[in-house]
Amino acid sequence: MAYAILARDAADPSLRMNARGRHLEVITRWIAEGRMAFGAPLFDAAFQPAGSLMVLNVPDETHVKEYISEEPFAQEGVWASFDALPFAIAPLPYRPLPQPGAPVASTRTHTITIGWDADDAEAPARRAAVRPAHFARVQDAARDGLLVLGGAILDGRGTMRGSIAITAHPSDAEAEAWWAEDPYVTGGVWQRLERWGTRMVGLPYHPLPGTEA
Repeated sequence: MAYAILARDAADPSLRMNARGRHLEVITRWIAEGRMAFGAPLFDAAFQPAGSLMVLNVPDETHVKEYISEEPFAQEGVWASFDALPFAIAPLPYRPLPQPGAPVASTRTHTITIGWDADDAEAPARRAAVRPAHFARVQDAARDGLLVLGGAILDGRGTMRGSIAITAHPSDAEAEAWWAEDPYVTGGVWQRLERWGTRMVGLPYHPLPGTEA
């Protein structure tokens, strides 16, 4: 089990700048301990910080609360709000995530796409019908290095209700064009989409499920 922390920043950007060093200390420790699988900022269309995506590799909400209690962005008002979403990382042949010392780009390099399923009675059946085709497509994307991480948002019963995917698309337009051909889009699985820019930072990540050596 994992949890995706999807956070939105408060209006004052100085709060993030002031807390960033302490934030990096906390997430570096959690990542090194294997309790955080991934972390990245969210950027808006003007490449300004707008929030965070943190993927915790923990078994239950007790550990989510522990992380929030230690996270300066949560405790010092950087995040105006956040959602802790049960999340299942898809086991795919990902390339290794960047490690400490990797260069950090000065611009946006990737796109975080969040797809929310419809909530009608037929929604689970639509997802199930096209999931094999979707899985085959993202498997190739992970192997090619296009898909950095992907997985399903779950509800309290473990039913898939949406998806989060990070791809090496430096613009919304490029991400939109690529996802437009995905079975989850053509098959009507995702009812609503949101996209955020991001970039990779080298941290002591453990391999994601399915990562190829």
